[in-house]
Amino acid sequence: MNKKWKWIAGLVFVGILLGGALVLSSMWMMHKTSDTSFCLSCHTMQAPYEEYQGSAHFMNQKGIRAECRDCHIPQSGMDYLITKVRASKDIWHEFVTGKIDTPEKYEAHRLEMAETVWEQMKANDSATCRSCHQFDAMDLQKQSADAQKMHALGIKEKQTCIDCHKGIAHFPPEITIDTKAHDALMENARQTPVDAKEVYPVAPAALGNLGTVYPATKLNVVGHSGDAREVEIIGSQMQGAEQVIYFAAGQRLVLATLTDEGQKALKISSDWEKDPYGNAWRNVSLRAPLAEPALSKPDVIWDYAKTLDKTYCSGCHAPISSEHYTLNAWPSVAKGMGARTDISAEDLDILTRWFQYHAKDFTSKE
Repeated sequence: MNKKWKWIAGLVFVGILLGGALVLSSMWMMHKTSDTSFCLSCHTMQAPYEEYQGSAHFMNQKGIRAECRDCHIPQSGMDYLITKVRASKDIWHEFVTGKIDTPEKYEAHRLEMAETVWEQMKANDSATCRSCHQFDAMDLQKQSADAQKMHALGIKEKQTCIDCHKGIAHFPPEITIDTKAHDALMENARQTPVDAKEVYPVAPAALGNLGTVYPATKLNVVGHSGDAREVEIIGSQMQGAEQVIYFAAGQRLVLATLTDEGQKALKISSDWEKDPYGNAWRNVSLRAPLAEPALSKPDVIWDYAKTLDKTYCSGCHAPISSEHYTLNAWPSVAKGMGARTDISAEDLDILTRWFQYHAKDFTSKE
C-alpha cells in the first residue's frame, strides 16, 4: 500500500473513532441530561418536583416510581430526539430569559407549559404513559366503577391517556372564565320582551315569599303584577321532601324550593303514586311572582354551560357526553369533579343542570 492510501486509511480510521466517540458521548450526555437529578439542577424545577412528590407516580403501595424521563421523554426513535431538542428551550429560559425564575412567573406560564406537554403527548399517543400502562393489560373488573366506565369509554372512542389524565403528577393550571360571559347572560335576561309567554331564570330567584326557583327552570307567564311577572311552575313533589318541586316523578332535577307559605300555595293535580323504588310522587303546580330578569329561551344558558364545560372540565380530561350518566347521577358526579376546580357554586349549578337536562334518561314534558 502506497503512502497516499495509508493516509486515507488512517483518516478513515480516525474518523470512525471520532464518530464513534461523538455518538457514545452524545448518548451519554442525553442519558445524563434525562436524569431527575439533572432536572433538579435548575431551581425552577423545584416547584414541579414538590408536586410530583405528592403523586402516586412518586410513592405508592407497590413501590414503583416513575422518574421525570419516564413521563416526559419517549424511550427511542424520532420522538426521543425531538423531545431532547425541544427541551433545550428550558435551558435557554433558565439561564438567559429568566422566564419562570420566580413562583409568580411560573404560575403565570403554568397553562402555557402544560399545554405544550399535553400537545406533545397527544401527538405521540401518550407514548411515555403506554410504556407502562396498556388498555389490553388492564383488569377492568378490579377497578372502581367510575374507572371502569371511563376506561371503557376511552377504549370505545380511541382516546389517549393524556385526554383524561392531565394533572396526574403536577398541579393542573387554574383556568377561569371571563366574568363578561356571565354579565352578558344577565344582560340578555334583562332584554327579554315583557310579553314573553315563558321565561327561564339565569340565577336563583325569589318567588315572592313562596320560595326560590333555580336556573333554566321553565316558567309559564300567566300575568303581570307591577314590575313582576306572574309565573307558573309545573313539576312533581316527592313524599317526605314536600319543600322541593322536582322536574318529574323519579327525576330529581330540582326546579324550586318552597317556604311553608309556598307549600300551602301548591295546587295538587294528582294522587300519590309510587315509583319502582317505593318513593311516592304527585304532580303539582305553583303560581308566584317573579321580579328577577329571565330569558325567553334556555339556549343562552346552555351556551354558557358549554363554555363552563370547556373551561373547567375539558381542561383536565376529554369531553364527557351529557348522555354518559343519568339525570339523577349527574349532581354527585359534577359535585365531585367541581371540587377539584375553582368553579363557583353558581356556575357549577348551571353546569350540573346542563348535564341533567341533556342526560341519557331525560324525558321532556313537551
